[in-house]
Amino acid sequence: MAIYLVQHGLSLPKEVDPYRGLSEAGAADVKRIADVAKGYAVPVSAIAHSGKKRARETAEIFASVLAPEGGVMETAGLKPMDDVKAFSKNLDPQSNRMFVGHLPFMEKLAAYLATGNEKRPVFQFQNGGIVCLGIYREQGDWVIKWTLMPGIG
Repeated sequence: MAIYLVQHGLSLPKEVDPYRGLSEAGAADVKRIADVAKGYAVPVSAIAHSGKKRARETAEIFASVLAPEGGVMETAGLKPMDDVKAFSKNLDPQSNRMFVGHLPFMEKLAAYLATGNEKRPVFQFQNGGIVCLGIYREQGDWVIKWTLMPGIG
């Protein structure tokens, strides 16, 4: 059991789309990662997103491939500057939920869960990639279990 953190796919510049929806390349990267996750039978139960267009579109692509029983929903607390400590209080490591949001929030949340310090980076996210976190054995500590990223560079 785990949670899955996703930084939205690569978005269009504000000059092209003021709401910053996904670019073609961003949508393609998200679809590719979703297909790989499906190939590994990643058990996503539901997908929550921040409500911003790029996060919603990313969540919808993942949902179209992974078909979570709980569907897709907008969830408060996933915006770029939201409070990771407050958000983490409601996380259930048994939920298999995917959360689609933004930087710096996603990197700070992963850091806070893994180290207790949101300012101590533990992973550099990529647009459209998945960072899976779970509880380490009986110790009860959050750890990064695996990642799927669009690029290796």
